[in-house]
Amino acid sequence: MRINRTDKNNIAFTSWMNNKVILKGLEKISDHGTSFAATTSLVMALGVRPLAIFATPNVERENKEYASVNSISSGLVKFGLVEAVALPIENAVKKIDKNPSKYLKKNTITALTPMKKQIADSQAYRFGTQIIKLGAGVLSAIPKSVLTVALIPVIMDNVFPKKHSISENKKYEADYKTVFSGKNKSKVPFTGSTGEKLSLGLGKILDNSHFQKFIKKYQNDEKNIAKHMTAATDILLTGTNAVLIKKSSRIKENRKNPLIYNSVISTGVTLGGGYFIDRLIKNNTRKFVEKFSEVNKADPKLSKYIQGINILRPALIFAAIYYGLLPVISTYFAERLDKKLLK
Repeated sequence: MRINRTDKNNIAFTSWMNNKVILKGLEKISDHGTSFAATTSLVMALGVRPLAIFATPNVERENKEYASVNSISSGLVKFGLVEAVALPIENAVKKIDKNPSKYLKKNTITALTPMKKQIADSQAYRFGTQIIKLGAGVLSAIPKSVLTVALIPVIMDNVFPKKHSISENKKYEADYKTVFSGKNKSKVPFTGSTGEKLSLGLGKILDNSHFQKFIKKYQNDEKNIAKHMTAATDILLTGTNAVLIKKSSRIKENRKNPLIYNSVISTGVTLGGGYFIDRLIKNNTRKFVEKFSEVNKADPKLSKYIQGINILRPALIFAAIYYGLLPVISTYFAERLDKKLLK
């Protein structure tokens, strides 16, 4: 009886590993890793994190409001920038996947696809394109911070309205027009000839001999690239946010430091905890990927599924830490730290 139960469990486990819906999901995550991360962040930033912040005991309500609005603003801006920047890059990479000879030099294809494999199955090529796609998040970090901090007072005035004097209202109205004026809006088409130019531009990056040497040297670290680039993006975002919050004329002076401390504590604990947990489950993850690869060894899209797993793993770990229990801890200690330094 015990043997039969084990066999049934193995069959169920194997069946789950080659489930068509799950495999299709992993393929989509591989193709749109940055979009997946942004969508996950948006859902958590608009709901789970604000609820966790307001559940924090012994913290002034206005500090909770600012921390919640910072989460909402960050989620909205991140999602918007992904749609404007990262998604076109992901689509441009897919064009290269399907027709590499159109966008890459012959010697690049030869260098990145040993043993006459399809270029999309090449580990070096996958690693290189993943760097390009995730790099969009790093490059957009500073614009994201600028927009996030600019939106904080706007959302505060609409979600948690306060009574202002007539002169303050006029000043705020002028600030809204500055942030959301037509001059700052841009319509960037990513279809047609512009999409072709983007694919050709990314092709030139892959053609670069120095970039090829780099990705071939570190291609075996493919499983960790999403984790490292997410960490780099978060550190850049937090640092830029702190500077912009400190300089903002629209955020109350007595609320700036708790907001900054909250962001720094959140990022520090999230990254430290994320790397620690990822290290703890390293062996189990490796065994799972080996089993998964064995079950789906005949599937031509196996490499994409594994890339999807490598993106999904850190995204879920960091999201669980950052949006779950951590907001309660960071909001509480940010206020305690602010009051202690004021003494």
